[in-house]
Amino acid sequence: MYQTDISLTTHGEGDIIDLTPEVRSAVAESGVREGLVNLFIPGSTAALTTIEFEPGVLSDLRRALAVLAPDSISYEHDRAWGDGNGRSHVKAALVGPSLTIPLRNGSMLTGTWQQIVLLELDVRSTRQRTVHVTVLGP
Repeated sequence: MYQTDISLTTHGEGDIIDLTPEVRSAVAESGVREGLVNLFIPGSTAALTTIEFEPGVLSDLRRALAVLAPDSISYEHDRAWGDGNGRSHVKAALVGPSLTIPLRNGSMLTGTWQQIVLLELDVRSTRQRTVHVTVLGP
């Protein structure tokens, strides 16, 4: 087993960051040839997924999440805490905080146009985020 972290700064709601190069580096550093790489982001207002990292589909993803959890409705979380990020929590719960990708011959089995991304969903302008990377295998 090999563990490392990816630390980064995000720049507010809608920021989508391609983590693929950093994850590939972690897999290479691990020396694991066959197994799994697991990614996890602590917190309840960010998420991890895969997507084609190109402007059109990133815009489509932002719009789809805005439809699922719009900023134009009230959220009980906002009433209770007054921080205005109820929609951020809902979006993060829908996408999820973790991702697991199989490894074969030392490479992730992702598709040609499939990148690993962090979605910043919090309404705050900047956040420090840490993604925990665990590579498992013999």
